[in-house]
Amino acid sequence: MTDLAKHIVDGAMFGSLYALIALGYTMVYGVLRLINFAHGDVFMVGAYSGLFAAGWLGVDSAPAPWKTAAILIYAMVVCMLLGLVIERVAYRPLRNAPRLTALITAIGVSLLLENGGQLLWSATPRSFPDLIPAGPARPFIVMGCALAMAVGLELFVKRTRTGRAMRAVSQDKDAASLMGIPVDRIISVTFAIGSALAAAAAVLYSSVNPSVNPTMGLLLGLKAFVAAVIGGIGSLPGALMGGLILGLSEELISAYGASSYRDAIAFTLLIVILVFRPSGLLGRGVAEKV
Repeated sequence: MTDLAKHIVDGAMFGSLYALIALGYTMVYGVLRLINFAHGDVFMVGAYSGLFAAGWLGVDSAPAPWKTAAILIYAMVVCMLLGLVIERVAYRPLRNAPRLTALITAIGVSLLLENGGQLLWSATPRSFPDLIPAGPARPFIVMGCALAMAVGLELFVKRTRTGRAMRAVSQDKDAASLMGIPVDRIISVTFAIGSALAAAAAVLYSSVNPSVNPTMGLLLGLKAFVAAVIGGIGSLPGALMGGLILGLSEELISAYGASSYRDAIAFTLLIVILVFRPSGLLGRGVAEKV
């Protein structure tokens, strides 16, 4: 494999992980019109949950597939419960408050998780076990897992009763409530699913980039948010497209010798999108009453 081809494959791999995190942003925004800035820190908790589960199972490197699956499921369950707690304690009491209040609360929850992580686990980076053996197949395994979860989410939203309820709440919460849909429960399910996907992305990402620390979710969360905006926040296919565009852009920048600008490309793309297509590539502009 040539260097350029390797960069393209790695870009698609990291892009699929950005997309998996971005799905959490876009789901919550689609239902609540809220940017959950704590989502990146839920990702961080997922990475530590996977690290501790690997320790309990005695995993040092290249574990049996069932152990990898157990670690992944454990991290997803932990973050699912964390997402439910965050929604119930921090966001539900502010359901009818101004959006700025909810946004400030989201930033506060993010800081709480980030600093709480440093208090509990220290700021020293820890090594994550090599859950997916290094080699040419690893990027494709990571992409396959991420894309399978994204497709599963799309089918869940489009084909299940709960998914239809989520779409109804997204369109009009009040009307959905009048139709007998349990709005609070559906919003909780949305947070739980988004948090579980962030945990899955954390375990997969840490298997490729084996170092975890309490601030790791800050930059990755921002990048995933940019991916969601690029694709059109509120659009599930848009989150996938935005993640792939961002991942490929970063790797192509590195391939052509400008790796020091790798992290800056996300914010450059964000500015370009906000200037030329504020609703995102697959988003639709919505008129808002003032």
